[in-house]
Amino acid sequence: MNLLSFLRKNTVNSHMRIFLTDDHAVLIGGLQKIIEAEHDLEVVGTAGDVQSTMDALTHTKADLLITDYNLPDDDGLTLVRKVKRKYPHLKVLVLSMHDEAHLVKEILKEGVDGYLIKKDSHNELINAIYSIKSGKTYLSSDVNSILIKGLNGEGEQKLLTDREREILKLISKEFTNKQIAEELFISERTVETHRKNIFRKTGTNNLVGLIKYAYANNLI
Repeated sequence: MNLLSFLRKNTVNSHMRIFLTDDHAVLIGGLQKIIEAEHDLEVVGTAGDVQSTMDALTHTKADLLITDYNLPDDDGLTLVRKVKRKYPHLKVLVLSMHDEAHLVKEILKEGVDGYLIKKDSHNELINAIYSIKSGKTYLSSDVNSILIKGLNGEGEQKLLTDREREILKLISKEFTNKQIAEELFISERTVETHRKNIFRKTGTNNLVGLIKYAYANNLI
């Protein structure tokens, strides 16, 4: 018996109501199709940002929230904090493209019930849902590897990731988010997420303070 069959067999026989948050309609549609192929899983609502999710949850009964980390109006960490504060019994699974150890740890500290990297397989997603449904916390094999490397001191030496340092250098040159996105061939939304992470990790809250900190700590 494989893991997925075991989890299905040993999960309480009741429907799990799932809410999806991601601003990509194609991804939402794909997730919904994968999830609803399971007879006891049901998608009860979707949203594309933090505020819409919080609004919808006031009148939608859900057992599990699956959310992206990158959201247009804020980041997934903010959503997790709001959800856990207002709906402490709602399970949360974060589905993210971010695989930095510091970020994974920060999200796990908020009490999420699972963390997957977006490149993980469809089977991994279903494994995660059934594990959470049975009361367990689920981390994909990739996430476990990231955390183990962190425990061994790998990848934790620098305050900022290489990408964050690239973005910080462009910020110091007064590049806009759009210009940074064009320079690095990434989306403006990804730039904004990195920008928020940079401010949070450096403990600064404005551009002047950030640049002073960066020069004082040889970040640029």
